[in-house]
Amino acid sequence: MRTEWLRNSARRLLIVTAAFILSQPLYAQHMVPRLPSLDESGDNPVSFMRPHFVVYADPAANSVRPPSSAYTPAQVRNAYGFDQIVNQGAGQTIGIVDSYDDANVQNDLNVFSKQFGLPPCTGFNGCFRQIYASGKRPAANANWSVEIALDVEWAHAIAPQASIILVEASSNSLANLTAAVDIAVRNGASVVSMSWMSGEFSGETAMDKHFVSNGVTFVAASGDSGTGADYPAASPDVIGVGGTTLILDGNGNYLGETAWDGSGGGLSRYEREPLFQAQFGIPDDPRGFRGIPDVSYNASPVTGFAIYDSVAINGASGWLQVGGTSAGAPQWAALIAIANSIRTAARKPHLSGPNTILYSLAHGSMGSDFRPVTQGTNGTCGILCEALAGYDYVTGLGTPEAAALIGALAAN
Repeated sequence: MRTEWLRNSARRLLIVTAAFILSQPLYAQHMVPRLPSLDESGDNPVSFMRPHFVVYADPAANSVRPPSSAYTPAQVRNAYGFDQIVNQGAGQTIGIVDSYDDANVQNDLNVFSKQFGLPPCTGFNGCFRQIYASGKRPAANANWSVEIALDVEWAHAIAPQASIILVEASSNSLANLTAAVDIAVRNGASVVSMSWMSGEFSGETAMDKHFVSNGVTFVAASGDSGTGADYPAASPDVIGVGGTTLILDGNGNYLGETAWDGSGGGLSRYEREPLFQAQFGIPDDPRGFRGIPDVSYNASPVTGFAIYDSVAINGASGWLQVGGTSAGAPQWAALIAIANSIRTAARKPHLSGPNTILYSLAHGSMGSDFRPVTQGTNGTCGILCEALAGYDYVTGLGTPEAAALIGALAAN
């Protein structure tokens, strides 16, 4: 048994090493060591949030057109079943909260939409709005511009009839970002996407109030550093999104998914196990703490998403291939927006913190509403690092069977 374990471990190490060499990360945020504890608003650098993207640089890529290896909106919509749904989020507003300013975001969204045949999403037609949380334009930041492009473009790709408000915090401090979350809610967002994180801290439960609002769902990326719980995905009031590697055939058909080794996940140090997880029965949690993530989505940079970002980062601009759990957060937010649009048409209220519903649906029909991910790891810590049948601390309940899951969320 030990020989077989060593052989499997060596095989996984070779795969991870090969993927790392091929990916040539320009800004591999998931490689940053896990941050120590922090407080809400201190000036100490550890109170700064980090985005979750990884740029995949294909030597044969040409920045004037999308990388051939990058997934397109049509491929992803087909893979997860969004193309089976007539509703595309009309009447809903997705809030995207990020730090610093991307002055080119509107132009880049226009290029992205035109390239992939998506409807225009502009300030002129009321689809897109850019809000400065402090009341004035923040400083520019090339790293966060990649994140902003990814979040805005792929929220639009999945729910192309939904409106988007981008709220830019003046800095990447936790205090400024949570204030921006509040502003997104006040400006009508029915779902808020947060693709940033930091290590957990002892006062985080007092911050959970920012993620409780009637008729609003909050979604956060779980992190790209592998095993370990991060905030705000650790909040029980947030849908934490982990990462997978999505495999499609040459025609774009779904072949399967494995856990991405960078997917953040584990047991919280401070948040107690919520009732929805206790009733579902998450594994190996004798002390009763919150498990992260709740769900997952494609995140590997090697199977990443095409984005257009004209703000140069490390000398690269234009079309890029990007991965990370931050890719899943805005797309899960778009899924919630579509469900809310259907609910509104049926005179039902918007979803409010739907984790309870998600776990209930998974408990009753895991194979129908979710695709369980049962292979892969994000570390070497036994059951806490392994993809399993049911719930696990790498991919949560799994990835969406969008048509069935949206229908169930709309009907609930």
